[in-house]
Amino acid sequence: MAELREVQITEEKPLLPGQTPEVAKTHSVETPYGSVTFTVYGTPKPKRPAILTYHDVGLNYKSCFQPLFQFADMQEIIQNFVRVHVDAPGMEEGAPVFPLGYQYPSLDQLADMIPCILQYLNFSTIIGIGVGAGAYVLSRYALTHPDTVEGLVLINIDPNAKGWMDWAAHKLTGLTSSISEMILGHLFSQEELSGNSELIQKYRNIIAHAPNLDNIELYWNSYNNRRDLNFVRGGDTTLKCPVMLVVGDQAPHEDAVECNSKLDPTQTSFLKMADSGGQPQLTQPGKLTEAFKYFLQGMGYMASSCMTRLSRSRTASLTSAASIDGNRSRSRTLSQSSESGTLSSGPPGHTMEVSC
Repeated sequence: MAELREVQITEEKPLLPGQTPEVAKTHSVETPYGSVTFTVYGTPKPKRPAILTYHDVGLNYKSCFQPLFQFADMQEIIQNFVRVHVDAPGMEEGAPVFPLGYQYPSLDQLADMIPCILQYLNFSTIIGIGVGAGAYVLSRYALTHPDTVEGLVLINIDPNAKGWMDWAAHKLTGLTSSISEMILGHLFSQEELSGNSELIQKYRNIIAHAPNLDNIELYWNSYNNRRDLNFVRGGDTTLKCPVMLVVGDQAPHEDAVECNSKLDPTQTSFLKMADSGGQPQLTQPGKLTEAFKYFLQGMGYMASSCMTRLSRSRTASLTSAASIDGNRSRSRTLSQSSESGTLSSGPPGHTMEVSC
């Protein structure tokens, strides 16, 4: 049984023109693996799942997702869903540093904390959005609790455990690089780091001067010690819900994200975003918002939603059909010609790459 530790009102976000302020409530609950903090925006909508996010290493929910959820075109989406932003233990703002010798939860144990959150909030189903380590956590949760997950957006997921060569390379890098630099190398491509843009400078400063850097290192270690998810197409170990895999064209783990060959092709779409670097939700929130809207429409939500700037500027088609039983229709994938710049609908049962 999850046990309430504290509830408080937090954060007044900068508002977009015409946008009304959202009430954000931050909660902490005790779980078998320690306390977990999460922030809820909005109120539950009848017959609609909650959108639940989980951030990557080196970030918290604000630094990972705020640019996406504050984007103008995203407002139509968030008005229709309650949102739950989970902070991994010790990653929330103002988190105390864990004592020396503290045993940080494994990624599997972080996934096992999610039922306590949903039980406390009395939410029955979710649509998950995870980045990096957060994408792994949500995937692990979906494997063990498939009936509670209606859909997943997995950005920069690496479903594979580290091999011995990866482990050796990680150890060697640790001899010459600081923890903050290693994490930056996980989040961003070498091209981005070399370019040292304003975005890179911002996140280098956030991570290098984080007061909870010791906690971040523990989360980093758990990520590097993750188990293989062992996805098997058509087997018991696969994701049962619609999935949108997202990766930037310069993401450090681009090859690993292409695990769609191991997932159900009728329910999986693969989105490779051009000019987005290693963190598409930070660099291309507009394109990701558009893709997310298509994803929701494919599941049977927001069918009357107006099309946004991407679809107005390109020829697009989306296939989606609702079952006679009222079940949510499964996502259909889009493919875009890199030469013509047009979008076309792919035939059902095929997973296609989208470069946008």
